[in-house]
Amino acid sequence: MELVTTAFPPSSAGWPASRAGAVLSIDLAALAANYRLVAGQAAGAVCAAVVKADAYGLGVAQVAPVLEQAGARQFFVAHVDEGLELRAHVSAGAGITVLHGPRPDAVKACLAGGLRPVLNSLEQIGWVRQAARATGRGVGVVLQLDTGMSRFGLSEADVAELASTPALLEGLHVELIMSHLACADTPADPANAMQAACLRRMAAMLPPAPLSLAASSGIFLGPAYHFDLVRPGAALYGVAPNRESSGLLQPVVGLSAHVLQIRTLQPGDRVGYGLTWQASEPRRVATIAAGYADGQARHGAGQQCAWFRGQRLPVLGRISMDSMTVDITDVPQGLLEADGMVDLLNPGYGVDALAEAQGTIGYEILTSLGRRYHRVYTDGACAAEHSHAGEGARA
Repeated sequence: MELVTTAFPPSSAGWPASRAGAVLSIDLAALAANYRLVAGQAAGAVCAAVVKADAYGLGVAQVAPVLEQAGARQFFVAHVDEGLELRAHVSAGAGITVLHGPRPDAVKACLAGGLRPVLNSLEQIGWVRQAARATGRGVGVVLQLDTGMSRFGLSEADVAELASTPALLEGLHVELIMSHLACADTPADPANAMQAACLRRMAAMLPPAPLSLAASSGIFLGPAYHFDLVRPGAALYGVAPNRESSGLLQPVVGLSAHVLQIRTLQPGDRVGYGLTWQASEPRRVATIAAGYADGQARHGAGQQCAWFRGQRLPVLGRISMDSMTVDITDVPQGLLEADGMVDLLNPGYGVDALAEAQGTIGYEILTSLGRRYHRVYTDGACAAEHSHAGEGARA
């Protein structure tokens, strides 16, 4: 099966397979399928794609074109420079919206790059209004409203001021009014309905514009939360939007690490920094080439594991910056040897499972995977082009 061959931009730092300690595989067909599934959940609304943080760590240069081919026409990023980088990887007609909006000295670059700013405060509105006046051209913008999360957005008092002083929006074309749900991953939380009602009430005070409230989890709350545009992010990359919807999305990411060394421990031998784990009987252990610099969190190491041919390999002791030790006693001798590979993420143990072991969320797993892997982008019809941990002892 032919690999997707894309040159890595400098920010993607894909290491050669012959030198990397681990291989990160990204299934682009699964990514596209997840986009289509999420778009179908919100039929009737425009389905954008959130590709901030380098497409949640998976490589915006490779991910964005696939999402656009799957149907995305609107993209959201967090920072101006993310939007400027994205512009090179999508068509000229694709819309790019910057969630943080621009800082004062970034307004010119934001508008010159064809990016649409989200305006979260009266100060930001003033900066962009001044730029619009200087150019003599209208500027398309998004207004974000704070409907209860107290993070980003215009307060109700701010909105009332805009309503009473229309000149504050002079030269600005309000193309979208948005907010963000705080508790969307908990469908029964009454805050969800309260925020939706608050968005409607506050938006009614502003110039008429399409509305947006739902990101990944909000989409699965149902049509009452879809409004005119939805903004899926993590769901595209295989992270379950909530417990009730787990299993709907296809896994996008796989991760396999090379074995650096194998040794046999005797009773009393200890493992790792602090010597926190001690063998009570003879054990065979493998040190593998992934650590907390590669997204394998030091916290919760005792609940984490690797996998080989369906066999769970518990992590022993503390995870180091560049390595960890796993128990391979139950793997038949000779099947797994030095430079063989074990899975850290696979179809049966994905980002949500690893997140649960680490005591965090799948979003953090994806964006913490690091830059030291060899990256393989596949079309989903086959496993990666390297010898996978489930297929043999050596790469």
